Amino acid sequence: MKHRASAIQYAVILLFLSYMLFPIAATYIFSVATRWDRSILPEGYTLEWYRTALQSSYFLSGLRNSMIMSLASVAVSLLVVVPTVYWVHARLYEAKPLLELLMILPFGIPGVVLALALVQVFSFPPLARSPYLLVGATVVFSMPFMYRAVGNALTAIDVRGLTEAAQSLGAGTGSILTQVIVPSIFPGIMSGSLLVFATVFAEFTLAKLITGAAFKTLPLLLVEYTRKNGYVAAALSVISFTLAWVASLLILWIGRTGRRSAQETLRSR
Repeated sequence: MKHRASAIQYAVILLFLSYMLFPIAATYIFSVATRWDRSILPEGYTLEWYRTALQSSYFLSGLRNSMIMSLASVAVSLLVVVPTVYWVHARLYEAKPLLELLMILPFGIPGVVLALALVQVFSFPPLARSPYLLVGATVVFSMPFMYRAVGNALTAIDVRGLTEAAQSLGAGTGSILTQVIVPSIFPGIMSGSLLVFATVFAEFTLAKLITGAAFKTLPLLLVEYTRKNGYVAAALSVISFTLAWVASLLILWIGRTGRRSAQETLRSR
C-alpha cells in the first residue's frame, strides 16, 4: 500500500510538473522554429526571430521601462507595506480585519476599471498618464502579494515581545523596524518582492491604458508582435521570461547578502 501511495504521489507530481513546464518548453521551441504548423515537430530551426526581436527599435527602451516599473513598484511597496503591517501587528492589532479587507479589494477590481479610474481622477500634470501614475497603479494592483508575504512573516514571530525588548534597551521605532523586525521577517520580504516584481514585469493592461506608447514596456511590445509575427512574439516571451528569472535570482542573491550582513551586525552588537 505504501509503495502504491508513493507511486500515485510521484505520478501526480509528474503530471503537475508536465502541466506547468510543457507550455514553457513549447514556447522555447516555437521561438526557434522556422515553421511549426503542419507537423508534430518543427520543420527547421533558426535564430532569426531573436535577431528580429532584439533589433526592434523599442526593445531596449521597453526592457528598461519594464525594469524601472518593476523595481520602483517593489521599492514603493516595501516602503508602504512593511511599516504599516508592522504598526498594525505591534500597536493597532484591532485594525487588522480592516487592513485585510483593504488588501482584498485589488483582487476584486479589474485592471481596466482601476486604470480608467486613475486616469480620470489624476488628469492633471505631472501625474496625468505618466510613469509615476503607472507605478502607483501597479503598487495598488500588486500590494496584496507583498502584504500577504510580510503579514505571514510577522505572524510567525513575537512582534510585540521583540518591540518591547528593543524599547527596554532604548531603541526607537525606526531602529526597531530596520534593525530588529526587518531581519526577522527577511524571507517574507524577499518572497513579497519577488511576487511583486514578477507580477508588475508582466503587466499589460495598466501600462496600455495609463501610459500607452509614451512609456512602452516589454509586454506592450510583445502584444504588438503577437499581431504581426507569432514567432517573434514567442522569442520576446522567452526573453522576457528569462530576464525576469535572472532578475529574480539577483534579487534573491542581494537579499541573502543583505540578510547575512544584518545578522552579522546584530551579532556584533
